[in-house]
Amino acid sequence: MSDFGILAYGAYVPVARLQRSAIHATNKWFAPGLGGLAKGEKAVANWDEDSVTMAVEAARDALDGIDRAILQRVTIASTTLPFADRQNAGIVKEALNLPDAVGAMDVAGSQRAATSALFAALGGNETTLVTAAEIATPKPASEREMTSGDAAAAVVVGAGQPIARLVASHSVTMDFVDHFREAGEAHDYDWEARWVRDEGFARIMSPAIAALLGKAGVEGAAIDHFLVPVAVKGVPEMLAKKAGIAPEAIADALGANLGHAGSAHALVMLAGALETAKAGQRILLASFGQGCDLLLLEVTDAIGSVKPRLGLSGWLARRVESTNYAKYLFHRGLLQLDRGMRAEHDSKTALTALWRNRKAVLGLVGGRCTKTGTVQFPKTEVSVNANDHTVGTQEDYPLAEVPAKILTWTADALAYSPDPPSCYGNIDFVGGGRMMAEFTDFPEGALDVGADLRMMFRIKAYDENRGFRRYFWKAAPAF
Repeated sequence: MSDFGILAYGAYVPVARLQRSAIHATNKWFAPGLGGLAKGEKAVANWDEDSVTMAVEAARDALDGIDRAILQRVTIASTTLPFADRQNAGIVKEALNLPDAVGAMDVAGSQRAATSALFAALGGNETTLVTAAEIATPKPASEREMTSGDAAAAVVVGAGQPIARLVASHSVTMDFVDHFREAGEAHDYDWEARWVRDEGFARIMSPAIAALLGKAGVEGAAIDHFLVPVAVKGVPEMLAKKAGIAPEAIADALGANLGHAGSAHALVMLAGALETAKAGQRILLASFGQGCDLLLLEVTDAIGSVKPRLGLSGWLARRVESTNYAKYLFHRGLLQLDRGMRAEHDSKTALTALWRNRKAVLGLVGGRCTKTGTVQFPKTEVSVNANDHTVGTQEDYPLAEVPAKILTWTADALAYSPDPPSCYGNIDFVGGGRMMAEFTDFPEGALDVGADLRMMFRIKAYDENRGFRRYFWKAAPAF
């Protein structure tokens, strides 16, 4: 007999780790008081990443080894979605090469966006992929700049053999404004942290946690994993003490090596907890934002049956240290550099062509000749087999999950790139298929013929004249 709950989970953390000491070294002349936060590192997305691309990677991590045909709905939760009027979850669906008969929904507007999406999925009857991602653009020399980080997570909810099921939930909604950002603005405005802690977390979350535990008939001491995705130090400990939750149950908020990933942080921490959780343990996830969402989950005997490709720990281990604060500012649009005449080309996207080729462009779907077995990209009416140019024999052949190797590569220092030099070359897919691809996330000096590759969904280019970003797949170092 099937049950309903969380079937799988995954995460994604960008490879770059900006050292907070480098941030403070530049800004201490103006904000010396931030020195206390200048320890550790924060995960920083590359220029060709956004909340959509990161959500795709977290979903791929969660869906490793799972038949994607079971999915009936896709949700993305974020307060930094790239499009205000284009369904961002629809882009995630296309990148994952899911059937067209799949529902999609964007959830935004609150730090509780991810838990709100998870609530809806757990309360429904569809197999739902819930993703959450955040890329913050805090003001330079601000506390938020020091504490924030970029990350994404995903969970699959549905009927089957869940690894965790919902025991009880509780929500409180009140317009407590601890910070805000108006539509179209780049930066959040934060109120005083002590007031937020004493009036918000203490007076709103503590009674709500007590109500949840009472509803579930569970003592605080029975909680094994207490997840509080907030950046304010001491808050999880304060809430745990009032609820009778043991100090050792308090989960690491990942402040030292990732940073606070905004609305996505709740699912990021949940993914981390599920990596180490044991059957029978209870997880209390407490998400704050104009009230709070509380979920009490119980881990099942199936916890070891499904694992992500890398999981949060694997992505955290995949890191390249950076001290280039100016590069971070430029990629966030906070430092204007002279990009030269080569950056002045028009990047207009033909939406008609994008529609006709959406499977190839967004899903990296090539073709395979059913007669000769020849794989090619892009898929065409005529096979590229040198000995048999058959016509009309190709079937769809997804390449996004197929490993590849570098055949040739070039580092172009003349063409404009936000992260020069622009690196590209020919790649060969295992089992057949060849294409010209851009390379991304390679450390300096790591590009080499024969290097193992993994395809990653990224931003190809920005059309600054019309406010449109173009997506495609790039080749990154294999794990």
